[in-house]
Parts: sequence; structure tokens; C-alpha cells
Amino acid sequence: MILKGNRGNPGMNTECIARKFRVNGIVQGVGFRPFIYGLANRYRLKGEVANTSDGVSLHVEGFPEDIESFGRDLVQYCPPMARITDLAAVDEPLGNYRNFSITRSRHQKSVATLISPDVSICADCLRELFDPADRRYRYPFINCTNCGPRYTIIDQIPYDRLNTCMRKFRMCPDCQAEYDDPGNRRFHAQPNACAACGPRLAFYDRTGKAMDASDPVEHAAALLKAGYIVAVKGLGGFHLAVDAENNEAVLRLRQKKSREEKPLALMSASLSDIAVYAYVDAEEETLLTSPQRPIVLLRKRIPNPLSQQVSPRNKYFGAMLPYTPLHYLILSSGFTALVMTSANRSEEPIAIENDEAVARLADIADYFLVHDREIYLRSDDSIVKRTAGAARFIRRSRGVVPLPVFLKNPVPPVLACGAEQKNTVCLTRGNQAFISQHIGDLENLPAYDFFKLTIRHMQRILDIRPQILACDLHPDYLSTRYVLEQEKVRKLQVQHHHAHVVSCMAENG
Repeated sequence: MILKGNRGNPGMNTECIARKFRVNGIVQGVGFRPFIYGLANRYRLKGEVANTSDGVSLHVEGFPEDIESFGRDLVQYCPPMARITDLAAVDEPLGNYRNFSITRSRHQKSVATLISPDVSICADCLRELFDPADRRYRYPFINCTNCGPRYTIIDQIPYDRLNTCMRKFRMCPDCQAEYDDPGNRRFHAQPNACAACGPRLAFYDRTGKAMDASDPVEHAAALLKAGYIVAVKGLGGFHLAVDAENNEAVLRLRQKKSREEKPLALMSASLSDIAVYAYVDAEEETLLTSPQRPIVLLRKRIPNPLSQQVSPRNKYFGAMLPYTPLHYLILSSGFTALVMTSANRSEEPIAIENDEAVARLADIADYFLVHDREIYLRSDDSIVKRTAGAARFIRRSRGVVPLPVFLKNPVPPVLACGAEQKNTVCLTRGNQAFISQHIGDLENLPAYDFFKLTIRHMQRILDIRPQILACDLHPDYLSTRYVLEQEKVRKLQVQHHHAHVVSCMAENG
């Protein structure tokens, strides 16, 4: 069916056409549908866009030159956190749409879309966070379609609020109006919330008793300045925090955590604060300020004002900038740096639940700054070092997972279960290899439980049913035992030095 249209020139009749686009990649939870909505209206196109289990599906109707421009801009100007890996377009019959709309998500038999990692607060939200005139002034869970939690709060695809831990928070009229407004950057932002309707902070003592703190952030900052250890619930788990300039507090944290020499991670509010105690070159600055906000290994300044117990007998500090609104609020109280180390006992996974944190860490932390937004899957901070002209991951976790490594050729669905130390698991789908967040050393039951949970979660949200299970040759590794216990599936044991070599080959194409 072809319609005749008039574009303001009475002598010109132009045929309208219809085209269907299927877009795959990181296109959910990153403002992609609102972007498509705005782009379609810019070119006066009719139709609809929806999340699907495969990515995003859209149907547009309009003049051919407008649809061509729309398709070009779709790729060239997509949102900063989006990444298109596959785009297909086919002509379709006209459906005579009256406008362009965002429709309900469509569930399909298989899942092929990519999931966005958790990313740091964006510049717009950060400005609002410290604006006394803004209704989200000092709200520690401010976010929009360009920033905030993703992987750690999602339970399944499509990325809709009902499939995240935000489903328990019903948006207030103001937040709902933003969510429904195509001109607002919180249009269809799934974790959208404010102080009236969203997650809230609480402050506990070491017994788990809630303390009367009118401003939990200020209370936590005051106790940190007084030398106490505070467990802080973040994006992918808890941190144990102390003032990095307080030698007694840092030493006490080391002793309580039984961490003799291993360096402790630092967090500072700005690059200028980091420059007080470490050297930062241009490439390292780019890493520090990236939306992924990894810990970056930086050369120490000598002398520097930090406790020598932060990184004893080491030439480097591991430092990062804040990545959640809560971190920015705490650091705004005037710290040069806070120690922000994973909240766990030696060789155990980091704590993610409030009651769990109190039970496991009561003899380490003096106080607990918690909130009621659940973390579905723990994720440690990523660690990066610039060396040999490139950024090298020492730990690939928050901010990066679950982005895949793209392989040169497609492979069968494989679950590779890793070795014993610094364990991660990997699932393959076509030409994509999905490496999990850092799991840790598989030396105890909590770590093994986290290992199994990660496998279940990744298989579900990525919809991968492995045909082959790969593991180490060592018969006593828990990862090897896990594979050997599975039934009705092909198993492959690999010598781990061979695995190192072929992993390097795959990463380099």
C-alpha cells in the first residue's frame, strides 16, 4: 500500500513508505527507545518502537528521504551508553499509524540483546544532586537514562522496571510524569525515583539496630572523620570505608580484616584530590573519568598525606573517582581520600544484603550505611593499569561486565568454569564470549555458592543453554568438581596454561 503525501510544496507528490528496523547490542536501559522516539518525531515519522528479547524493534512510516536520514542518524547519534552490534532493515507494508509511540515490551522465545553494565552518575544528575533548587537535591539514588545501576539490579530481559529490583518502588506522580514525558531525559528511565517514592538510606550500629540519624550521610561522614570503620552499601556490594589520612584507622581496618600487606583501594572526589597523593597522566585521567569508573593503578607521590598503611612497600596506589551519588555525597564532606575496600572476610565474596553484611562484618565494621534497593548480583570494582601503551584489566568487573568479548568466528554454546584462583566464568553465544564479574578464589562454601549463583543468573539473563562444559584438569578445584557433577552434557577438561594462551589469542582476534 502506498500513500501520497505533501511536504509543503503543492506541486510535489511523494510516496510514503514503511520500514522495519531490528537493532541489537546494548540498546536497553540506555535511553535508546526515547532517543528513537525523538528522532522519529524530528523526521515527522509515524510508527512504534518496543524492547524485545532480541534488542529493539521499530516500525517507521514516512517519506523515503526522511527514513534514510533517520536510519543514518540512528547509528551516528545513538545515546552515549548504547552500542549497536547488529542492525537490519526491511521494507514493510504501511500500517497507517497516526503518530509515533513507545509500546510495551515483547517477550520472545530466545534472548539475544546485550545488557548494559552499571555506569557512574552522569554530569546532569551530578549537577542536580548538588543544586539546592532541584527536587532531587542530595538524593543518593538520582539517575536517568544515561547513568546508574543496570546489571546488578536486573533479574531478566527485557530491561523493564518490573524485571528489576525497582519494581517494589511505585513512582510518585512527579516521577511518573518524567517517565512519561518524551522531552525529559528520564523518559522510560527504569530506575527513576526520588526521595518521595524511591529507595532510602538507613544507619545501623554493629548489632544491626537502626540509629536515629536525620541525615545518614552526614552521620557517616562525621564518624569516618572520627576514625571509625563504616560499611557502605554501594552499587554492586558493600565497601569498608575509613579516612585514608588516619593512620590508626587504616591500621585497625587491616588488622580486623586480616589483610597484612595487600594494597587498599582509594576513592577521592576529584582528579585534583587524587593528584595530591599520586601522579596522573592524560591516559590515566581518561580511565579515571570514564563512565566505567575503574580503580586505576597510579604511581605514588613521595611524600603524600595518606597513611603508609594504605599501600605499604608498593610504588602504586589504586584510586578511583566516585561512581554513585551516595559516594559523591560522602566525599563532599572534605576527605582527601577514603579507603574503599571490598566488604568481605579474607577470600569470601563481598556482602550485598543488609542483614548479611551485619552478620558477616559486625566484628570489622563499627557502623553500617545501608539502603533498601536490592543488589541482585554482586560486582567488585574493576581494576585497570596503563602499561605497554594500553589499558590492561587486572580485574574485569563492575562497569564492564556483562559486555562480551567478540570472537573471530561463532562457536557452540559453552560454559567455561575457570580455575581456582581469581575465578571468573564465561558463556559463549555465537561470536560473543560473556565473561562474568570477578568471583574470587574458590576456597570456601560462600565463594562456591556465589560461583553457582553467577552461572545460573548469566544463563538466565543471556538465555544460553551450554552444550559443552569446560573446566580445569585439576581434579580438586571446586570449579572442576562442579562440571564433573553435571549430567547429560559434553565435558571438556583443559590445562590452564593452555587456557591462558588461547584466551589471549581470542581477545586479540
